[in-house]
Amino acid sequence: MNTQPRIYVAGHNGLVGSAIVRILRAQGHTDIVTRSHKELELTDQAQVREFFRTERIDQVYLAAAKVGGIHANNTYPADFIYDNMMVQANVVHEARVNGVQKLLFLGSSCIYPRMAPQPIKEEYLMSGMLEPTNEPYAMAKIAGIKLCESYNRQYGTDYRSVMPTNLYGPGDNYHPENSHVIPALMRRFHEARVSNAPEVVIWGSGKPMREFLYVDDMAAACVHVMNLDHDTYAKHTDPMHSHINVGTGQDVTIADLARLVGDTVGYRGRIAFDTSKPDGTPRKLLDVSKLKQLGWQASTPLQEGLKRAYAAFVELMEAQQNRAAA
Repeated sequence: MNTQPRIYVAGHNGLVGSAIVRILRAQGHTDIVTRSHKELELTDQAQVREFFRTERIDQVYLAAAKVGGIHANNTYPADFIYDNMMVQANVVHEARVNGVQKLLFLGSSCIYPRMAPQPIKEEYLMSGMLEPTNEPYAMAKIAGIKLCESYNRQYGTDYRSVMPTNLYGPGDNYHPENSHVIPALMRRFHEARVSNAPEVVIWGSGKPMREFLYVDDMAAACVHVMNLDHDTYAKHTDPMHSHINVGTGQDVTIADLARLVGDTVGYRGRIAFDTSKPDGTPRKLLDVSKLKQLGWQASTPLQEGLKRAYAAFVELMEAQQNRAAA
């Protein structure tokens, strides 16, 4: 008799979703349900309703989201707030209607105020103004947290939320304009090395500080939090601040990060900073003490994670070149 839970990973082709699938399979889970964007449009309530009605899901990892860096958030604010709110509302609601008791919602550290005290504790949520460059995305993610909390209060579900810091690793988006900072830097330095460019220009002053978490560590944290018994999780949270920060507890300036990425790629040219471009939030370091109390902490150092991420990037570039040549 199969006693394994039937687990739906929403967004399994994305950075975090693919890592969650890797972790679950490594732990021996075989009843994992996935759907590509073409197979299931999560912004369409009718499609999501039919999916949950027919698939009999036990657990949901809600990793599906529209994500991007400062440029993408500034350029497509309506897409970021609409798509994310629709996905969250449809999945959480239909999960509850169809008897799913356990769900893990993945948010983002941008939910916190731009000038939040450092390191950022979970209770700082909605205590100040958000960073303007990604406010629509942040508002959607805050709504997702409150959606889970509200369904727990009204229906007695066990829907949890984790707030990751900046993520990177295999499966990342390397678009030259719409990607996050590490994959954007990695691609820029790689192309500069290949073309022998004398200089790489980085957006902003390089002074902002950021925390970075290797995506497989994030996935391991997600599975850990999902599998905590209800009483243990409830002991470290409260109904109005039920989310858990996930990070390393350490940060680095963008300038130092750029140098690390350049060294990883093997670029030997100059690094310049374009101060006409926005910096975003001055600092975002998460307080991860709750997660440590719950028995988990990150294990991949930044330099090691960058090496793994770059190896995955090179493999992806080579595969794309081979397909183009075929």
